[in-house]
Amino acid sequence: MDDFPRLSQLPSTLPELQDSARAAGFTMSCEPRTGSLLATLAATRPGGRILELGTGVGEGTAWLLGGMNETATLVTVELDDAVQAVARDRFAEDGRVTFVTGDGGRWLERYDGAPFDLVFADTWPGKFTHLDAALGLVAPGGAYVVDDLTPVPGWPEGHGAAVTELLAALEGRADFRTTRLTWSTGLLIAVRTDAATSP
Repeated sequence: MDDFPRLSQLPSTLPELQDSARAAGFTMSCEPRTGSLLATLAATRPGGRILELGTGVGEGTAWLLGGMNETATLVTVELDDAVQAVARDRFAEDGRVTFVTGDGGRWLERYDGAPFDLVFADTWPGKFTHLDAALGLVAPGGAYVVDDLTPVPGWPEGHGAAVTELLAALEGRADFRTTRLTWSTGLLIAVRTDAATSP
């Protein structure tokens, strides 16, 4: 079975964003199969609140927005202003999305608003750092998603150990139910099952 998203499901903005990523030398965009899953998960949350950590040029943002209904909202956080500018320009007219430019770790430390129904952590803060803060923002029944867990050539020294520690931390929590997917770039989905904090 071909698991690549059908052409009819690809966000209309995707080719333009992919061109912008290539022009900027940005190689960390959301893989289309991961994006397809994000859109599907977003579609399960009509009126939901969604958080993306790591906007990049906005490919993951495009997928999330494509799955969201008109009353859902998305907050997306990115450290690199020049990279995020591509997404801000492209989605300037979409009132569902709020762009935050700044350090994701600081944002996680300072955020004191409502929790989110879906959190996609596609950068270091909220994934390899500030994990507890990110998980603390997942509403009961909400999902936390991470990608890029399958080893690839060129991973920096120590990155494999960081992934192993991340998986152990997520799967060791009593307040989340997790599933690994050896698919796309390697994914894990964790759903909050209990509002209590794991020891």
